[in-house]
Amino acid sequence: MVTGASRGIGRAIATAFARRGDRVAVHYSSRREDAQVTLSGLTGQGHVLVDGDLSDPMCAEAVVTASIEALGGLDVVINNSAVIIPHPLPETSYADWQQAWRDTFAVNLFAAANVSYCAGRHMIDTKRAGRIVSVGSRAAFCGEPDRPAYGSSKAALHALTQSLAVSLAPHGIAVAAVAPGFVETERIAERLRGAEGAAIRAQSPFGRVANPEEVASAVAYLASPSATWSSGAILDINGASYLRT
Repeated sequence: MVTGASRGIGRAIATAFARRGDRVAVHYSSRREDAQVTLSGLTGQGHVLVDGDLSDPMCAEAVVTASIEALGGLDVVINNSAVIIPHPLPETSYADWQQAWRDTFAVNLFAAANVSYCAGRHMIDTKRAGRIVSVGSRAAFCGEPDRPAYGSSKAALHALTQSLAVSLAPHGIAVAAVAPGFVETERIAERLRGAEGAAIRAQSPFGRVANPEEVASAVAYLASPSATWSSGAILDINGASYLRT
């Protein structure tokens, strides 16, 4: 199951798993037409759409249950759903500031935690050597001055990943995350075309941003049987635009 798979990184991840022969549950919240495009572009058979607002804990459980029923079980879960809400402190009202933090954490952290719980319990109960991979962000390390809740939520997602890696290892379940920098998706297309596009690309010594397929390749690796010993890893995918020690 890939959450937030209607476009961008999520679509690329769903495509990567389908190409290696997996059946994929394509999750979406509101972009049904985009999700249908993702589904129709997948190779192989047996793929399904599942919809739901993951910020609602009961809905998150229902999405996992629907995926399990449609696919006959879950071996891999990718937490990709995320929101980015601008809320620079100097220009944001206190009410809007609070709302931005609530909305961001509801999707970026709490939804991932709830999906991981439901999927993890299924993997334990069915004795599956499953995989949970989350899409974090470089922002967890370098900060997001105009979107502090986003960077904070991704840092918390990385911490959740490592906690679950330790907790679920005795059950044969590996948990990891990727931390992309800028990725050429619909979400930032306008920024890349605009005045700041050159500066964004210049952050990497390669002089470009990632494409979604590069992130998807890293996710597919972390979800593979050969990556068991990478459980607990937070894999940087940022083209050397930010190096941490």
